[in-house]
Amino acid sequence: MPEFQAAAYLRLSYTDDRSSESDSIQNQKKLIQDFLQGHPEIELVSERVDDGYSGILFDRPAFQEMMADITAGKVNCVIVKDLSRLGREYIETGRYLRQVFPAYGVRFIAVNDGIDTANERSGDDLNISMKNIINDTYCRDISVKTRSALLTKRKNGDYVGACPIYGYRKDPANKNHLVIDEDAARVVRDIYRRRIDGASAKKIAEGLNALGVLSPLAYKNSRGIPHPTGGFADLPDAKWSARTVIRILKDETYTGTLVQGRQSTPNHKLKNLVCLPPEEWVRVENAHDPIIHKCDFDLVQKLSALDTRVAPGSDTAYPFSGLLICGCCGGPMTRKINHVKGKKYIYFFCPTGKKRGCAHPAMLREDELTECVLKIIQAHIRSVISLDKLLDSISAEQLDRELIANYKTQIADNEAKRAQAVRFKSTLYENFISGLISKSDYKDMRDHYAAQVRASQEAIRRLREEMDSVIGNTSGRQKWVRHFKEFTDMTTLDRRVTATLIQSIKVICKTELSVTFRYQIEYEAALQKLARLQESQRKEAV
Repeated sequence: MPEFQAAAYLRLSYTDDRSSESDSIQNQKKLIQDFLQGHPEIELVSERVDDGYSGILFDRPAFQEMMADITAGKVNCVIVKDLSRLGREYIETGRYLRQVFPAYGVRFIAVNDGIDTANERSGDDLNISMKNIINDTYCRDISVKTRSALLTKRKNGDYVGACPIYGYRKDPANKNHLVIDEDAARVVRDIYRRRIDGASAKKIAEGLNALGVLSPLAYKNSRGIPHPTGGFADLPDAKWSARTVIRILKDETYTGTLVQGRQSTPNHKLKNLVCLPPEEWVRVENAHDPIIHKCDFDLVQKLSALDTRVAPGSDTAYPFSGLLICGCCGGPMTRKINHVKGKKYIYFFCPTGKKRGCAHPAMLREDELTECVLKIIQAHIRSVISLDKLLDSISAEQLDRELIANYKTQIADNEAKRAQAVRFKSTLYENFISGLISKSDYKDMRDHYAAQVRASQEAIRRLREEMDSVIGNTSGRQKWVRHFKEFTDMTTLDRRVTATLIQSIKVICKTELSVTFRYQIEYEAALQKLARLQESQRKEAV
């Protein structure tokens, strides 16, 4: 009977050259079989294969199965092609060779490296240590190159993840590019629409489950799409939950912006992930087609920060929830219901009150507030549409002539400042050499003029970008006007209207409100633009 019962251990990582026959699993098998033909004292009892596992870590499944056989006494010999197949981490590989295997009486053989622990002359301790260090260094170099390559791809807008988020799939023609999965994208759009309408994440999840809409995990399973494993995602009956909905509502990927590199590992020897700060994330805009407009995404983020409590039995937030502000103390106002003699009165009040520091706490009825805000919104929409028509009636060249001339003047002024600073800076060294200025004055003045040059260059860059935007008609007027045009025929007030159009409502008193609309800056800029043009036309007429 053979003296040694051996396990052949074979390993190939994803970073190995898979086109090379020398490292292939089949080649490792053949090499070990050829070796065994000349060693009748060894019987091969098992073959363990880890295909696609790094040699840095030792929690590989086949390796652990082999170690279970060793501890059970089924195996007392381990054969590998070379030492790097056992592992590439210097300390842990050495521990197995010097402590674990000897403790169980295991003979270790690395065929290509000529290592056989049954023969003391086949490989001294120094030789084995050097090979371990070289293998460890190789892993470190591969890790550095891989991280650098992935960072470059991320910065180029290439998707490097394994599992695209719900709503997208990998482009069949380019695995580093995302394309819209229309079936899932319709659900994503519906989630955003319902959130803007005032529904909570919990209500949205309950509604999707009631309609039998497949959860992201179930959907990907049904389509054979790769999906993450681990945690709640492994549950076969996973349903929509508020957490899943919130995750979708917060993911900027749906706007066409690719955000990657949110997590990393401390080094190539540790696989536990650490979260990186947002400033270290890699963000690339317009990396793929958006499912959600950026303005709708921003609106949803704003709603998440508001008080969006809903009434018992309702699935949408109150129209004014999170928007009402006391005009005196600036605190949020509270909705309250009173029942007097069988009648229900709903009103808003400032909970701060005089005792807590609000000198003139406001209070008004909900029906009066609704009627007043509705009229204010309708008037503002008419004003926006009228302004848009006036601007459309004027040619772009005529409208922007004065603005472009102003940009050109500012650019010329900054170019003159830059040229002057460069000229003064060029004479400093000669003045220093000739003794007209001291060394410390030379350094201070040099830094001063260098800062002036940089500031002028940055100002010129920004001015040219803004001028190009005007010339190319990319100011985005139609974008924000469209938000108001959508509600031209509005006759009632609901959560979607208030959340989409209003930034805040300040209650000064029962008879005075101050409404700040969204895109207020753009609206005022358009008014100023029209006023400048009308003034220019008046001067030309005179």
